[in-house]
Amino acid sequence: MSDLAAALKAEALAVGFSECRVCRPSDVPQVAARLAEFVARGRHGQMGWMAERMGWRGSPEALWPEARSVVMLAENYGPSHDPLAVLEQRDRGAISVYAQARDYHDVVKKRLKRLGRWLIDAVEGTPEIKVFVDTAPVMEKPLGAAAGLGWQGKHTNLVSRRLGSWFFLGCIFTTLELPVDGAEVDHCGSCRACLDVCPTQAFPAPYQLDARRCISYLTIEHAGPVSEDLRTGLGNRIYGCDDCLAVCPWNKFAQAAAEVKYHARPELVAPDLAALAALDDAGFRALFSGSPIKRIGRDRFVRNVCYAIGNSGEGALLPVVQGLCDDPDAAVRDAARWAALKLKQTLA
Repeated sequence: MSDLAAALKAEALAVGFSECRVCRPSDVPQVAARLAEFVARGRHGQMGWMAERMGWRGSPEALWPEARSVVMLAENYGPSHDPLAVLEQRDRGAISVYAQARDYHDVVKKRLKRLGRWLIDAVEGTPEIKVFVDTAPVMEKPLGAAAGLGWQGKHTNLVSRRLGSWFFLGCIFTTLELPVDGAEVDHCGSCRACLDVCPTQAFPAPYQLDARRCISYLTIEHAGPVSEDLRTGLGNRIYGCDDCLAVCPWNKFAQAAAEVKYHARPELVAPDLAALAALDDAGFRALFSGSPIKRIGRDRFVRNVCYAIGNSGEGALLPVVQGLCDDPDAAVRDAARWAALKLKQTLA
């Protein structure tokens, strides 16, 4: 099987992946307990699906008992620009790097299926496979660490010595018993950059995340108004947050994505807040067609834009949010009224 594993890794690179490594479904025994504690403390917030499917998510073996190996794939999406520069442009919105281009789910899944077909054709007896990319109860980060793609840093995200922070994960579960590569060791050392940069203090301790305070969660997963004590910390981040990823020292080895589908759309690098606030449902869908942003819908997105305008200190944007104070959506109305009040206080 070693020759097959080597050929598989070569084919993975040929189809566009950046790294390919293998682990066993049983190589993450600590995941179930960590997940149970996370949910028990309520740190999953409104993500009820984490609790509902905890049995599968906490145990890859339970998800598909027939699986003998997990092929973990990394795909680089490194930005060609400084993702933190937009935070200084108060009349502009900050969108997470991964969402500035095409929806990665589509791109990664096509490559996973192509690689999976290659694997089936390469082996006699027709092995079974299942492919996953962030849409099933699979803990990709612990599996990626177990396979040696990187290690889970103090911000709980996967970090690679070769790719830094900027890579997507995909996996192929298979009934084949492939040789494993072994886990990567932790290289964070005494560094606290990711913990200290967080604007909303979402890390109760190193290697722990409270999603209820995480800007990515608040701007994407959280429905309804965001708690007022967290709104200022959002700054001008309107979809996701890259702060803890961007400050990681291991990004000195990161490279810009070669895949053109991961290159940022220029209009999404630092979009104008006033223009975004004016979006109706049709305009929102048109602008974000083929983008992961489309999933949250116009109302949640414009809610985020209103928070950013309130934090901007830009008096010229006051009429923009005043025009949304009677929006049909309750969360947008609340955000617009908060933003208008904050701007008036800033200008007083």
